[in-house]
Amino acid sequence: MLSSALQILAFALALLGVLGATVATLSPNWKVSADVGANIMTAVSQMQGLWMDCTWYTTGVFSCSLKHSVLALPAHLQAARTSMVLSCMAGSLGLCLAALGLKCTRWGGGRRAKAHTAVAAGGCFVFAGVLCLVPASWFTSEVITAFLDASVPDSGKYEPGGAVYVTFISAGFLLAAGVLFCMSCPGASAAAATAAAVDPEKLRQRQREKEEQEREEKKKKEREEEEERKRREEEKKRKEEEEAEEERRRVQQQEQEKKKKKKAAEESTPRERERQYYSPSRAPPSSNLKGRYSLQDYV
Repeated sequence: MLSSALQILAFALALLGVLGATVATLSPNWKVSADVGANIMTAVSQMQGLWMDCTWYTTGVFSCSLKHSVLALPAHLQAARTSMVLSCMAGSLGLCLAALGLKCTRWGGGRRAKAHTAVAAGGCFVFAGVLCLVPASWFTSEVITAFLDASVPDSGKYEPGGAVYVTFISAGFLLAAGVLFCMSCPGASAAAATAAAVDPEKLRQRQREKEEQEREEKKKKEREEEEERKRREEEKKRKEEEEAEEERRRVQQQEQEKKKKKKAAEESTPRERERQYYSPSRAPPSSNLKGRYSLQDYV
């Protein structure tokens, strides 16, 4: 129950971190001007971001211009662009994996599969957090160095803007989410670490043994299926033989009944004839009555 709560907390932190990193990547206020001009027609605020530069005038006019040339940008700005985009992509991938690895959900496979998925999501969040932290630190260092440089005029000095602070906070959220996800499945983390420390030759040997075991299980299953099929065929054949035997018995029983009826009919015929022809005024046609009655009985 505690690990499920940690995973839900980590998922919320990761979601906030990815949203913050996306907003910071698109924001134009990575650095803002540190001074305000005295003339009303001069720009009162200048902001520079990863993709555009914006200017705010005292007259209320707000204009932005895109940075079209990538090669003309300084190294820290190119690195910040690349790192922030990769951070957003890694964080989004981590959210997808985290949705599958949450213990409170039904999708994502069994317990072991969910544990490995959660650890993979934690790794994605840690990687995204590092990608956020590195460009933000480098960018801040460049801005502070230029601000403290005495050769730079006051009108050209800048200080870190709100997007940098959002990036730092997002990096903290992503790192915390990654650590919590890895801590929620200690067994899977230990198994992954052990597997990484095992000799590659042993891993290949285990893989071969596993494949051999799978083949043996497959053959065993095929043999069981063949035996089951034979057993069913034998049972079907035995059932058919029993039905045929039962039919033969029924036919024999019917024949015996017919013979009994025929025999009973043959035995009853003479007695019926005796009853039919027995009369004192006429002689019976049968010769069986010859010795029983005298000639006077029939006169």
